[in-house]
Order: sequence, then structure tokens, then C-alpha cells
Amino acid sequence: MPDRSPEWFDSQYNSRARIPEHPAILQHWADASARALARPGWVFDVAYGDDPTERLDVLPAGTGVPVLVYIHGGYWRALDKRDHAFVAPPLADAGAMVVNLNYALCPAVSIEHIALQLVKALAWVWRHAAEHDGDPERIVIAGHSAGGHLATMLLACDWQAVASDLPADLVKSALSISGLYELEPLRHAPFLAADIGLTAASALRLSPAAMPAPSRGSLVTVVGGAESEEFHRQAALIANAWGPRVVMASESEAGRNHMDVLNQLADPQSTTHRRALQLLGL
Repeated sequence: MPDRSPEWFDSQYNSRARIPEHPAILQHWADASARALARPGWVFDVAYGDDPTERLDVLPAGTGVPVLVYIHGGYWRALDKRDHAFVAPPLADAGAMVVNLNYALCPAVSIEHIALQLVKALAWVWRHAAEHDGDPERIVIAGHSAGGHLATMLLACDWQAVASDLPADLVKSALSISGLYELEPLRHAPFLAADIGLTAASALRLSPAAMPAPSRGSLVTVVGGAESEEFHRQAALIANAWGPRVVMASESEAGRNHMDVLNQLADPQSTTHRRALQLLGL
């Protein structure tokens, strides 16, 4: 990694500082999510573990349908599953059961702790999807920013080491929107470093680009055309590290920044939404 100043790392990764219109984007998410949560059919705050943060929401979509598990971003330290509920209805309308996950937040816990919570969540989804008319053999994960990092980690998980009843290919594919695949730079960004508490060793251990390519499953990455150079580098890094057998597409949404690129997942006319449907087999 090149020798850069703390200010440079902040300029690359502090998205709210880079995006003057971020209050309007957050308000759009809040309004759209409020409308989404008013939709009939949701099953709210299902426990996938004992901790109060280990809860998920389910939006069913018919019988025997594929399952899209969504992981919110917020640099592992902010936001809630309901802040991004707006992504669910368009995917449910297209025929996917949507599972929206919550997890504990830094600095109360480590990123490693969060990753292990989500392993528990995905095991719950595989074991219980059919109770909500979802097909456990067709689970796809999507996530934004830190959620994209976590989705990519779950694609690489050794599920049979987690529990003997879990299939090796529990996660069929992952869609990572503005994801992070090398965490070392974040140790050097003052706006974030103290909250996430990474060491050189933990940053490496939690970096998908430093892991062996998964033996099964596929990954699609999306980055906004207006995002920082580092987010574009991150996407190129995982594509190079895992290769075309795993990273089936690396896409850019023209004109979109690190925040409003997520809106594309909820837009049936967008490349990102269509790619999610492709991964789901819809």
C-alpha cells in the first residue's frame, strides 16, 4: 500500500464528507423505507441468535422462491436493517423472498464478531427459509459498503466447518455494492480507525482479497462511477485476487456516488437490480 497521509485516507473513504448531498440521500432512504415497511406481509425481528442485535426481518414472496439476504452498510458502526428496507419490495415483486439482517455495531464489538454473527444468521436462513416459503437451495447475499464486505466474507465461508448439517454451497452467489475487500487502508483513516479498532493482523485476516478464492459460488461487484479512486481499486483488487471463475462481473453505475449507488438495487430498470435477479435465477 502506498505511503499516504491520514487526510488522503479520509478523503478516499469518508463518504459523507465526499458527498455534500448526503442528508438528502439519507432522507430518501428513510422515506422510502418507511413506505416499504408499511407493506403487508413482513415478519419483523425474528431472532437468529440470543443477543438482542441478532434479529432479521423477512418479506415473503410466494412459495418455493429464491432467497435474497441483504446486509446493510454503515462502516460496521452505523445504521439498522430498517434504514435500508426500501431495497426489499422491488426484489419481492420480482419473486424473491428478502431477508434483511441486523448485527451488533462497532466499537461495542469487533468486525470479526459481526462476521461470526452473520454466519449464524445465514445458518438460520438455510434452516428456516422454507417456513417462510423460501427455497434454502437458492440463497444469494447482497450488501452495500461494509455490507458488501460481509457478503463477500460469507461467500468464502467454510459452511461445513460451521455445522455438519449445512451444505458446502449454502451461499450460491453474492452481490457486493461498493464493497471493501482490503481493510488495511481503513486503519489509516482517522474518521473511522478508532471505532473499528483494526490491527495489521486483524485487517489482513478480515480482507477477502487476502483469502483463497472460494471453491464454489460467484461474486458480482458494483461500484458507483463517481466513487473515490480507492473504491474502484478495491473492486479491481478482488477481481484480480479471486479471478474470473469467481468474480463473474465487475460493474460500474455511471454517475452514482458511494451512497446513491445503493438506490440502483431497488430500481427495476437498473443494471444492478437486473444482476441481482440473474443471480437469483429470476
